[in-house]
Amino acid sequence: MSNTRSYESEVTPQYNYLVVKQFVIATILWGVVGMAVGVLLAAQLIWPVLNDIWQPYTHFGRLRPLHTNAVIFAFGGCALFASSYFVVQRTCRAPLFGGFLIPFTFWGWQTVILAAAITLPLGYTSAKEYAELEWPIDILITLVWVSYALVFFGTIVKRKTSHIYVANWFFGAFIVTVAVLHVVNSAAVPVHLFKSYSFYSGAADAMVQWWYGHNAVGFFLTAGFLGIMYYFVPKQAGRPVYSYQLSIVHFWALISIYIWAGPHHLHYSALPDWAQSLGMVMSLLLLAPSWGGMINGIMTLSGAWDKLRTDPTLRFLVVSLSFYGMSTFEGPMMSIKTVNALSHDTDWTIGHVHSGALGWVAMISIGASYHLIPVLYGKTKMWSEQLIYTHFWLATIGTVLYIASMWVNGILQGLMWRAFNADGTLTYSFVESVEASYPGHFVRFLGGAFFLTGMLVMAYNAYRTISEAGDEKPQAKALQQDGDLAEA
Repeated sequence: MSNTRSYESEVTPQYNYLVVKQFVIATILWGVVGMAVGVLLAAQLIWPVLNDIWQPYTHFGRLRPLHTNAVIFAFGGCALFASSYFVVQRTCRAPLFGGFLIPFTFWGWQTVILAAAITLPLGYTSAKEYAELEWPIDILITLVWVSYALVFFGTIVKRKTSHIYVANWFFGAFIVTVAVLHVVNSAAVPVHLFKSYSFYSGAADAMVQWWYGHNAVGFFLTAGFLGIMYYFVPKQAGRPVYSYQLSIVHFWALISIYIWAGPHHLHYSALPDWAQSLGMVMSLLLLAPSWGGMINGIMTLSGAWDKLRTDPTLRFLVVSLSFYGMSTFEGPMMSIKTVNALSHDTDWTIGHVHSGALGWVAMISIGASYHLIPVLYGKTKMWSEQLIYTHFWLATIGTVLYIASMWVNGILQGLMWRAFNADGTLTYSFVESVEASYPGHFVRFLGGAFFLTGMLVMAYNAYRTISEAGDEKPQAKALQQDGDLAEA
């Protein structure tokens, strides 16, 4: 079967939409907060005096992990909870399993986010990239995540369909793998309530950290959002998935290869050379399944390209796939040792991360949210489609400004750092490379400001849509959309 329609019933069960509504609203809220902190950080690199607003709590070193956690786990995490809870119910034709565990996953996750927002500015950190939170919060994350798995897989077990739609495969892989990554990497020896030390040491600690770090990207920020893509792109386009067979090949190839790619973060380090080379080879192999998924998503629009002219929500979903293709080409290229020798520790890496985080993760989350809000609140469409168009262009221009400025800065920095005089001394000091990066940092600030403005536009549009929701029930709206898809 090649259509989400095949997995949805003519008689819609009474789905649990309350938790989906909560997570969608939280997605928008944390999106604004996370992007605002990012814009402040970008401004601090241009105007260092901004580090002194409220020392030491607003210093770059303390706010930077708050930004990454807010965007990845608060904004992105809430989008994944919302979409996976919505999709698994609709494609399994069964309401969520789990009882009290369902609201616990929402309130527990918000507690984790608030704990991060308090402890990170106070300087409580494990200093592990994307895993900075201290051990008591790590335990809460584990409890929430186990509850999430029970709700999700419990719903699949009681499904009324014979098949498991492919979006749920990706959601399931993301849930299981992130659980394993978190438990292994967060193993620590507590010293007191706010401090612990990693269970691992030396090169082993670095290897475990980047096995976690890159697969947080691979499964939290890729597999989970591919689950969103496989449901919401066909749904919004009113077309079946281009190739259901390709989606299954895409799934197994991606999860089989991605798990090995982490060592490319540790080129020219104390890690054994064979492990570095293995990470590079696996990263290069990742290009095939990544582009297979991108092509599958984009080709779903075959025969429906004209809808891009009149559907701004579909624009978000499709352009996100373009950024996904670009960033999944760039990543394997940067894993090549000779390229990495130039790009490592430069702004090029930051540009690559944000081409994925803004262009892929944020834009597909925004598109899915614009699809969900009218369905959940019984509306035929968002309050203002013109504001969605405005948001689309703000987000697209902001992302392009951001990543292009970081590409230029990264190559500039890499070339300056490796320039030598005839006598072997450095041609440029580090300070000179910082001064040369100033224009790029300013453009990056502008790009971030554009993207933040778009999030504020979205928040206003969502507020007006929700506050003016009519008497039309979400269940009726869901049936209407299913009928539209069947006709298509």
